[in-house]
Amino acid sequence: MTTTHPAGFTAAGVAAGLKSTGAKDLALVVNHGPTFDSATVFTSNRCKANPVLWSQEVVKDGTVRAVVLNSGGANCYTGPEGFQTTHAVAEQVASCLGIGAIDVVVCSTGLIGLANDRGHLLAGVDAATAALSADGGLDAAEAIMTTDSVSKTVVVEGAGWSIGGMAKGAGMLAPALATMLVVITTDAVVPAADLDAALRAATRVSFDRLDSDGCMSTNDTVTVLASGASGITPTPEDFTAALTQACTDLAMQLLKDAEGADHEIAITTLHAASEEEAVEVSRSVARSNLFKAAVFGNDPNWGRVLASVGTTTAQFDPADLDVAMNGVWVCRQSTPAEDPSSIDLTGREVSVTIDLKSGDARATVWTNDLTHAYVHENSAYSS
Repeated sequence: MTTTHPAGFTAAGVAAGLKSTGAKDLALVVNHGPTFDSATVFTSNRCKANPVLWSQEVVKDGTVRAVVLNSGGANCYTGPEGFQTTHAVAEQVASCLGIGAIDVVVCSTGLIGLANDRGHLLAGVDAATAALSADGGLDAAEAIMTTDSVSKTVVVEGAGWSIGGMAKGAGMLAPALATMLVVITTDAVVPAADLDAALRAATRVSFDRLDSDGCMSTNDTVTVLASGASGITPTPEDFTAALTQACTDLAMQLLKDAEGADHEIAITTLHAASEEEAVEVSRSVARSNLFKAAVFGNDPNWGRVLASVGTTTAQFDPADLDVAMNGVWVCRQSTPAEDPSSIDLTGREVSVTIDLKSGDARATVWTNDLTHAYVHENSAYSS
């Protein structure tokens, strides 16, 4: 039941007419309390869509009672009329639920520069409100899909409390979130400040480490709502661990559904001087089109890994780097080592390990290979 697995939540997913296919395209998730604590993180792209601009104001007081999401159009760079549409949607949700519009987060996803039909959206809100159900989480997860081939959902059980979540995203996956909308719910009692700390800790090692193509979108939103309906207050450590598990699970589902990818690649940098430097090195490899094209061709070209490492500001000795691919150390002390021909890259999962020999920190960044299918998909679609 995803977002409706925790107590205190209902959801719905309906067809509002934004998608020409007639598929579900509007979702609503409602927190019925008794508490309404929340935390949200947004894209760090300076070019933000109207729903993000609205929702950034909504979340400032740590109270959110509903999240309304549409696919079929990003409502980004649609002028003042587009922002008014976002506001009108929030007001409609508020009117239907008897709450304040300032407690309604709005999310949109789809093509940039496409004006969403306001009449369709408002009618969709009415339909979604009428369809709200404690079993509506799966319909909501379906309604936020764009180029996703499958919906993404997760449930994590705590000790008498739980976390549920849904996500969409299948490309333009990059740091500081991705082309993703994520709604996470919990029936634990967690104050807004603690939710914020837990969410930022969780996204730092999950969504922020997802770098499919180095492109950052304009609509990315990850929000977590706490109903307190279980009456149980977990320790901050236990809640953060569970939330991190949920975020990581959803992030890996996004990775596996990246548009046209043949390989999921985990790039781990070891023995860095700091975690930040480990992330920088792993991300530099994840963003190398030459390396990603080599993996697509099943070519264990470790030279492209070293070339990417050399573009960073991390501490290391260029003459003493080790690189492994799928556990085979093809490079030791920056010279050829084990035979690369022994590496089998035909499976979907590929691992790259880089040893900087400069400290004790480590970090993993996840990416995909660069395929013909990815180029084809994104030559006709952008969000």
